[in-house]
Formats: sequence, C-alpha cells, structure tokens
Amino acid sequence: MKSHSESYKQAGVDIVSGYRAVELMKEHVAKTMVFGNTAPVGGFGGLFQPDLTGMQEPVLVSGTDGVGTKLKLAFLLDKHDTIGIDCVAMCVNDILCVGAKPLFFLDYIACGRNFPEKIAEIVKGVADGCVQSECCLIGGETAEHPGLMPEDEYDLAGFAVGIVDKSKVIDINKVAAGDVIIGIASSGVHSNGFSLVRKVFDVERADLSERPAELGGRTLGETLLEPTRIYVKAMKALFAEMTPHAVMHITGGGFYENIPRALPDGLSARIDKEKLEIPGIFKLIMERGGVPERDMFNTYNMGIGMTVVVPATDAARAIELIEGAGEHAYVIGEIIESNVGVTIAGVAE
Repeated sequence: MKSHSESYKQAGVDIVSGYRAVELMKEHVAKTMVFGNTAPVGGFGGLFQPDLTGMQEPVLVSGTDGVGTKLKLAFLLDKHDTIGIDCVAMCVNDILCVGAKPLFFLDYIACGRNFPEKIAEIVKGVADGCVQSECCLIGGETAEHPGLMPEDEYDLAGFAVGIVDKSKVIDINKVAAGDVIIGIASSGVHSNGFSLVRKVFDVERADLSERPAELGGRTLGETLLEPTRIYVKAMKALFAEMTPHAVMHITGGGFYENIPRALPDGLSARIDKEKLEIPGIFKLIMERGGVPERDMFNTYNMGIGMTVVVPATDAARAIELIEGAGEHAYVIGEIIESNVGVTIAGVAE
C-alpha cells in the first residue's frame, strides 16, 4: 500500500494507522464468515448471499443501535474487547422480537485518534458478538475525528440485518388474556441506564476494583462492564418449534416502556416481582443511589433481558427449549385484560 499523507497526519488523521487497524482486525472478522457466503473485508460494500431455502416470502428485518455511555467504563478500565459484544447484542436482540434470525452486521467506530491495536480489540468484541449471533461481520467503518473527541475516546454503533419468512413474523394481535410471560435472565445491567449508573457510583472517581458484598466477589468495574446477553441461539431454538405471541427486548425504559410495545390495545402485563431473580447490582444501585423501586423498573432490565409471551399450554415447552440453548428462563407473569400497560405486583406506583 503506497497511500500516505504527511499533511493529513499533521492535521490529526493518520491513514496508515487505518490500514494497520484493518490488517489487525481481519483475523477476528474471518471467524464470523462461516455463517454465510460473503466477500473479503476491505471493499466499498459488504456482500452477503442469503440462503432462502424453504422460505416462501422472505422479509428482511433491520436494527441499529450503539452502546451509549457504558463506553465510559471501557475507557476507565482500559478494556475494549467486550464492548463490541454489547453493540451486536443491542441490534440483534431487537430483530429477534419480530421472529427474525440475524444474517449480517456492520459496525461504525468514530475515534479521536486511530490506535490500531485498540481498534482491533473493539472489532474483536464485535466479531465475538457476531459468532454468538451466528451472523457475519461483513464490513464497517473506522473514522478519526481529531478535535471532535479526545484522542483516547471513541464511539461505537452498529447495524444488523436479519430475515424471517412472512408467515412466521410475530403477530402481537394474537396475544390473549391468560397468556404466560416468560422472562429470560440478563447478565446484569446490559447497555442501558449508564448515565444513572455513572451518577450513582460517581464512576470517574470511584474505586472500580471494589468488591461489594452484593456482587458475590466480583469487582464493581467488571460487573458493570459485563457484556449484554445475546439471545439468538435460544430464540432460534424456540422459533424452530413455535411462534410466540410476542417477544420484548428489555432495554432502556425497563419493563414499563418495553413490554407495552408488544401488546395490543385492551391487554396489559401483570408481573410478579416476587418471582424475579434480581441480581445484586440492581439492589446496589437502588441502595447507593436512593433510587425508587419504580424508577429501577422504568430504567433497567432488573435481571430479565427478554420476555416471551406464549399460551399457558406452551409455557413449559418454551422454557425447555430456551434453557436447552443455554439460557435461564422462568415464568414471571401473565397477560390480563387492562389498558394500564404493565402492573408489577409488589412495586408501589
């Protein structure tokens, strides 16, 4: 590669570092290519040839998201090889909610300065997330923005495309009173509510190596940086045998915002707080921050990363399929006739 520009480098953009970063990330990208027929990374567009075998009316489904201020934890801990998993998770978990399986993913990294080894670590996390999602990382972009952000900081966003046969698109109009709500366990805070997390713990000045009793021996830093759980394998196992009435990804806005998004008018969710297995990190946030319990359920996943609505007669089999794919699932509530959206028994309104 003969391309170089000393003038551009003096302005803050080192294009040679960009080429170096691409070379370093190729080994990570390569491990995702087993999930589809693609072209080599480095061209102007990412190619993907979908397998449409058995599909009558294939429908593409897309999702895009970022990681938000959880990135601050990665900066403070100088650990960049898992934040990409969060980015993939936030996108692919969303497209699961309509019954789709992910096909491919692209990432976008904006940085103050391109440190090739750091960029490669970020992309390693993205590739790991794609492997967990059984999809290809077919491309991306890294852009240096000197003067726009500090040299040692970056932002990360992504874009996923999935596919589903039209006849298997999840139809929330099938939700009925008496349906059961199954919760699938989260791995912790995931990637939402970190502005409040940072305020509660004052993370820029906190001792992130602290090991509060509530965290079972783990440090505060590693608990908060724990990657978002990716539910692709579990949901593919479920979709192979049944089509749920609704699926909700519990992200920013918690239970009160995300669950009603997949309920038809006249029906609401009744959640039993006593059934929830709430991780210690949420209890710690509530206690140290003096955060009202209702606000916790309106901000965080409270230990439930995804919910699935099925007829009561299908609940036991649905849980068996999800747990057989490596996730922890259990009944947390039911659908009732009401227009309130969500009621959480045991939580003061």
